[in-house]
Amino acid sequence: MPKNILDNMEEFRKIDRSNMLQFCVDATKHYRESAKNAEKIKLNFSNPENIIVSGMGGSGIGGELLKDWARDKAPIPIEVSKDYSLPAYAGKKTLVLLVSYSGETEESLSAFLDAVNRKCMVYCITSGGSLMKFAEKLSVPYLQIPAGMPPRAALPHLFVPLLKCMEKTGMVSKISGDLSEAITLLEKVSSENAPEKLSKENFAKTLAMNLSEAAPVVYGFGIYRGVAMRFKQQFNENSKVPSKWEYFSELDHNEIAGWEEPRQLAKDYAAVFIRDKAEPVEIRSRIETTQALMQPALSKMFEVWTQGKSSLAKILSTTCVGDFTSVYLAVLRKVDPTPVKTITHLKEKIERSGIKKKTIRELEKIAAK
Repeated sequence: MPKNILDNMEEFRKIDRSNMLQFCVDATKHYRESAKNAEKIKLNFSNPENIIVSGMGGSGIGGELLKDWARDKAPIPIEVSKDYSLPAYAGKKTLVLLVSYSGETEESLSAFLDAVNRKCMVYCITSGGSLMKFAEKLSVPYLQIPAGMPPRAALPHLFVPLLKCMEKTGMVSKISGDLSEAITLLEKVSSENAPEKLSKENFAKTLAMNLSEAAPVVYGFGIYRGVAMRFKQQFNENSKVPSKWEYFSELDHNEIAGWEEPRQLAKDYAAVFIRDKAEPVEIRSRIETTQALMQPALSKMFEVWTQGKSSLAKILSTTCVGDFTSVYLAVLRKVDPTPVKTITHLKEKIERSGIKKKTIRELEKIAAK
């Protein structure tokens, strides 16, 4: 297949039939809309001892980005829970930020029930569904966000409210300046990787072409731990390829040994390193030493260099590059990025177990009291 299909929008649209690419192009607009919508958030909770962001998949990745961003800012622990129940320590002094784009995610509804039973401080972020219904019935505060998007494309609407919740609780100072810089930078990055930019001058298209015959392994560090996870998830859901992610310096204590004798397996992989000109000297040393050690086994290694001044701008702009790359890779592979048939089929089969119905019955009982 000729690689210049990425520069032929007529052919491109025949593959990207649901127009996932447009969500990448419109990311800046969505972040602006989300920032405005998030001003509605009102939190009357006082002095939480810890924060748990509960969410799955595209609804949960915002929690991972928040955790990394707030690591050197928030005075209390922030954890991300991706399970049917909350950690044992969750209680009255725990603020649970419950995120479910559809409002119908089985695990999220179960976690919501768990949070209510434990009398946690709960705030919901959702476009509707059962979660919003029971938040209203139980007088749990919530923010309704725009519906009609694949959850992974709704990151602006799912992530910015989390930032605002941190601000409203007094955990961080005003975020408006950093968010403004991030949105301005997103305009630039979106323009640099936009579909009208030819492959020879478009970083995301070039990276996608380099990854077209490989399973991407994405390596992050520090504030880019969650960004590496987001890259991996987008390669899975948009590009429909196996992918994995790891982060420094943990990967130098296990992952690196996997490249000692990969033999023929190496031909199926390509490594993507997230880099930052301001990365700590100890991390830079580790990345470059790791690359040198991997080189004999893996020739396909690429770097994504971050842009921006604030950590928020760097996180969001780098995520934007990954989103574009995943859609371009999907088109190169002749697969429509939007449908996730396997996930849909899995949800249908899992729902037959009756767990979700049982959770809803329990919530109905509480609401009836």
